[in-house]
Amino acid sequence: MFTGIITDVGHVMALENRGDLRARIATAYDISGIDIGASIASDGVCLTVVDKGTEPQGWYDVDISAETVGLTNIEAWAVGKRVNLERALKVGDELGGHIVSGHVDGMAKIVAMEDEGDSTRVTLEAPKALARFIAPKGSVALNGTSLTVNEVAGARFGINFIPHTKTVTTWGDAQVGDMINLEVDTMARYVARLQEYGG
Repeated sequence: MFTGIITDVGHVMALENRGDLRARIATAYDISGIDIGASIASDGVCLTVVDKGTEPQGWYDVDISAETVGLTNIEAWAVGKRVNLERALKVGDELGGHIVSGHVDGMAKIVAMEDEGDSTRVTLEAPKALARFIAPKGSVALNGTSLTVNEVAGARFGINFIPHTKTVTTWGDAQVGDMINLEVDTMARYVARLQEYGG
């Protein structure tokens, strides 16, 4: 489990197709404190560490299945791409965002961006099947970042990024047309399921 609070911005060092996709991600995390088999959310996708090292800088390797590549924006990863990182939640950690599983539901597309003072208003369009789980003032995880929804209009929804968020995540790099990993709020999913069956 994760909280959607990004704690490092790494970058893709290498990509290799070997049945599954092997990705090497550079990080500022203390590599000695990362176990093989640990989970790290990388742009919101829960991935398992299969190797690690410290030369020329700290890095970890993950294997990514074809299914995961096809359902997320990992298909567009390239060497040098910056990636939002979060280590798995430990008992006693502060829950600053919301409960995030790292299981991406689909992709949303950035359809508009507008600066409002020092902040940036971003409008995204979700797949219709997921749009019903997105509500004003509800939570979503976008590329692993826990965010509050400002407004919803059909399949489109708006997010406001303050300067701090743009600085400590990859959101400062965002552009119209980008495909974004979307994980809807688990509670919203359960509420919809209960309503569906009259619970």
